[in-house]
Amino acid sequence: MNRFFKTMLLGGCAFGGGIAGTLLLNHAERLKAQTSRPAPVAASANALGTIATGERFEAVIRQMSPSVVSVEAIKPPAPGKTKPIEESGSGVILRLDGVPGIVVITNNHVVAGARADQITIHLADDKIYRPTKVWTDPESDIAALKLEADGIIPAAMADSDRTREGNWVLAFGSPFGLNRTVTHGIISARDRGQVSLGSTIRIKDFLQTDAAINPGSSGGPLVNLDGEVIGINTAIASHSGSNSGVAFAIPINLVKRVVRQLVDKGSVSRGYLGVHLAQTLEAVDAMKLGLDKARGALVESVYPETPAAIAGLKGNDVILQVDGLAIRNENHLINLIASLPIGQRVKLQVWRNKRAEVIEATVGDWNKAQTRLKAEK
Repeated sequence: MNRFFKTMLLGGCAFGGGIAGTLLLNHAERLKAQTSRPAPVAASANALGTIATGERFEAVIRQMSPSVVSVEAIKPPAPGKTKPIEESGSGVILRLDGVPGIVVITNNHVVAGARADQITIHLADDKIYRPTKVWTDPESDIAALKLEADGIIPAAMADSDRTREGNWVLAFGSPFGLNRTVTHGIISARDRGQVSLGSTIRIKDFLQTDAAINPGSSGGPLVNLDGEVIGINTAIASHSGSNSGVAFAIPINLVKRVVRQLVDKGSVSRGYLGVHLAQTLEAVDAMKLGLDKARGALVESVYPETPAAIAGLKGNDVILQVDGLAIRNENHLINLIASLPIGQRVKLQVWRNKRAEVIEATVGDWNKAQTRLKAEK
C-alpha cells in the first residue's frame, strides 16, 4: 500500500454509481455562441477520426464478444468461518500453442481453492459449463480452466511485448455482475511491478491502463484495436474499491508461458537467488551509496545457504545488471531471475562500496527452496 492508493484484486460483486456535471450558459452567452457559430461544413478530419475509432471499437466488441465469459466459483470458507465464499469474475477463451484443446484464462484469486465441479463458466450465448480440469499458479495469479464444448470461439492474441504507452485498449468483463461490459482507455504504462497484491503473488509485471475496471472484472481480457488479447485484467488501485483510472493487467505473453508449464508439468519452474530486496531504491539512498541514478535492486539482506549467500552477495549491495542487462528495480530482478533455467550461471554487476564489481551466481530452484523452508518450520 502506498500513501495514495490501496491496490486490490477484482473478484467479487458490488454496486456503485457516478455523478455527472452540467455546464449552464446564461442567455447572453448562448446568443453570442449562436450568432458567432460558423456555417456548417463537411466533417473535419478529427470528426472522421472519431467516427473511424468508434467503428473500430464496435468491430472489436463484435469480434471479442463470443470469447468472453463470466466465471463463478464456490470457494472454501475463510479461516474461522463456516460459510463458503462465492466468488465471481471474468475470463477469456483461448487456444494456446503447446496446450491441447481450449482453455478459459482467468485469475487464480477468482477460483483459488475451488474444485472443478464448484466452478461455473457462462458463455456469451448463455450456455453453462463446468471445467474438466483446473490449473492454478498463485505466484502470478493466473488460472486456466479446460473447456470441452462444441462451437467455442477462441480469441486472438497479440505479442504483448510490442504494446506501447498510449495504445488504445478495450477492457471486457463482468463488473458488479453486469455481464458483457466493455470500457475503453489507453495503456498508461508498462512493466509495473511496485504493486502490493497479497502474500502469494510474487511475479508482477503489469500493463497499466486507465480503462474503467471494477470488482468482478478479474480475469477479463484487455484487448487492442486489432481485436487481440494483450492482457488479463487483475487489479485496481483505488481509495474506494471502485475504478479510479489506475488498473493493472497481466501481459498475455506471461500468461502463455505460465499456462504451458502448468499444463505440461503441473507447476511452474522458477529461479531464485535468496535475497530480500528493498521495495524501491529511493533517490536519496542512491546518492548516499554513490550512484548517479536510482536504478537497480537494493539488497537488504541475504538468506543463509542460498545461491546469493554462496555467491557472496551482501546487504546494501545494489544489483545493477544481470548478464549485461540493466536492472530497473527490484521487481524487474525478481521476474528476470524467476524466468531463467535452474542451474544457469549468471554474472551480476553489483554496486558495493561506491564501485562496481562482478559476482557470479548460480540460479537456484525456487520451488525446492520453498519446500525446504516449509519442512524447517
